[in-house]
Amino acid sequence: MQRQRLPCTGLTAILILWHLQIAFAETGDDVPQELANVLVTEKRVANEEPATGYATISTALRFDPQVDLQSRGLPEAQSDITIQGSVFENIGIKVGAVSVIDPQTGHYTALLPIDPDALSSPNILTGMDNAVQGFNATVATLDYRWQPLQPRRELAAGLGSDGLRDGGLSVGTRWGDRHSPDAIAAELSFARSEGDGSRANGDHEFERLFARVQRTTATAQADVAVALQDSFYGWPGAYTGFKSLPETDRTKSLLLIANYRHDGDALPGGDSGRYIEWGAYYRDVEDDYDFDRRTDEFGAPGAFDHRTRSAAIGMRGLSANGAWQWHYALQFTADELVRSTDLTSGTFNSRSRTRVSLAPSRQWTLGGQRTLEWQIGASVEASNRDSNALLPMTALTLAKVAGNNRDSIQLAVASSSQLPGYTALNSPPSGLFGGNNTLSRERAETLSITFLRRRAAWNTEFRGFVRKNDDLLDWTFLQGAPFARQANPVDLDVFGLEWRYQQQWTRVTTTLGYAFLDKQADYGTAPVDASFYALNYARHRLTAAVIVRLMNQLGVRFDSELREQAAHPFRSGDDRAFTASIAVDWRPEFIDGLTVLVIVDNLTNSNFEEFPGTPAARRQISLKMRYAW
Repeated sequence: MQRQRLPCTGLTAILILWHLQIAFAETGDDVPQELANVLVTEKRVANEEPATGYATISTALRFDPQVDLQSRGLPEAQSDITIQGSVFENIGIKVGAVSVIDPQTGHYTALLPIDPDALSSPNILTGMDNAVQGFNATVATLDYRWQPLQPRRELAAGLGSDGLRDGGLSVGTRWGDRHSPDAIAAELSFARSEGDGSRANGDHEFERLFARVQRTTATAQADVAVALQDSFYGWPGAYTGFKSLPETDRTKSLLLIANYRHDGDALPGGDSGRYIEWGAYYRDVEDDYDFDRRTDEFGAPGAFDHRTRSAAIGMRGLSANGAWQWHYALQFTADELVRSTDLTSGTFNSRSRTRVSLAPSRQWTLGGQRTLEWQIGASVEASNRDSNALLPMTALTLAKVAGNNRDSIQLAVASSSQLPGYTALNSPPSGLFGGNNTLSRERAETLSITFLRRRAAWNTEFRGFVRKNDDLLDWTFLQGAPFARQANPVDLDVFGLEWRYQQQWTRVTTTLGYAFLDKQADYGTAPVDASFYALNYARHRLTAAVIVRLMNQLGVRFDSELREQAAHPFRSGDDRAFTASIAVDWRPEFIDGLTVLVIVDNLTNSNFEEFPGTPAARRQISLKMRYAW
């Protein structure tokens, strides 16, 4: 496949900054010789390996207490990330300093071709945190950090039900004194998976190639990576909700990304420290969707072939000046709908967006190890294709910190906004996916209260929130046109409660989570009989994850989810569902470096339709082996 080259001045600039700032960090007598601050992101699920192929970032989100991952067939093939009652386009993914977007549709946000082993577990930013650091995400951002690169050599292979065959190779090396943080490291990984699927016309074939170079010092880390992925999968009724249609979707993606982070000293009264982080990326995605694989395509309208490009440069940081701490972030993104057979009814095919946020905070000591922190700020969002927005935010936090123990309560009010993608803006006004080129900036205002208690062996968090969405993009049904989806704006009021508890013993780790949602929608004068996304949500969702090391050589990992979905007129079957995933890993003493895994996904063989009318994936089992040397 021939790919056109797009000048990426942002990527060039970040490489120059990388070398300059690394050099600066290594000179001078006043550079503190200590390891950089490390962001601790707890693992909230047990299984990060699927029974259906190789792992992606979606795999570890399947049973996350805060994330309701809605999948069409395999989670690794296509998944919509929803958090706090959002729809799929309200969530951003931040890798280092930049949020990586898909300008065509949020359905492809999770198709990030990065090897998940290169990334930390995500820190889920909501409310005030998302308002400061998010980009084009009104509800939440998954914030990933680049992991320090370690030497490794690993070969993986697996076989499973429904003709599954998967495998991969990972190689990493590091140059430098192993006792010194100053080093250069590199890694290369390749993964491949194919299978017939747990349903007819549910086959897949995936390939991913990922390479990264990393430079580290005592206080800085720089990463440059390239990732490519070719992903084909089929699923009956994937997007239309009509199981009689054998749909397919193929995406080819290229991602170039660079990041530099410099950490300073810790700040009093919390876990954070001074830092500055720069990043840039370039992304190219080709998509070929077919709602009926039995038909021939000729590149005409109805073929649903698209290609988009996007590039961005961004930064974020935290600094201190006297009694004030300064939280800031900015990102500039440009994108282009390069070509499309069907997205031809809009008013533009390229767009630029800029977002700048500044939210200073001040802390007062109250005595008794208690502190009071007030944060206030705003973000400014601008685009050459839509109105601009000034979005205020503020938060008040009362905390008590004693060693490793932390108790806090926060009250926050935050505003955010985003712009719709090309599929909604440029699709014809009627047809299989009816677009609306009059859609404008979406806005959300969120009031939240959060309680946090953290101890050495356990922690718990409770959050309540109310969110008012104005002009939220939703796709809706009309019974008189059952084969059509229509993009309509909706004013949506959301009320939610979230609770999470995690505890660790010597051989057992458990994570429990519960979420409640209630929504009220107003579509104005638009004719709407049902919502495909905004009103497709779990009213009650309970998750449990357990990791047990029975002995040094044997472990068991178990994830489960119990849900009660809001009633929907087009869903077949029960609105209640219980699903689970279990894995057993064995590390035999007689072969050093070998790990054998038996994984079962959808242990209960649940038939629950995550999207109304779209069949669920059935139980799948696989045997996988990894050998590291």
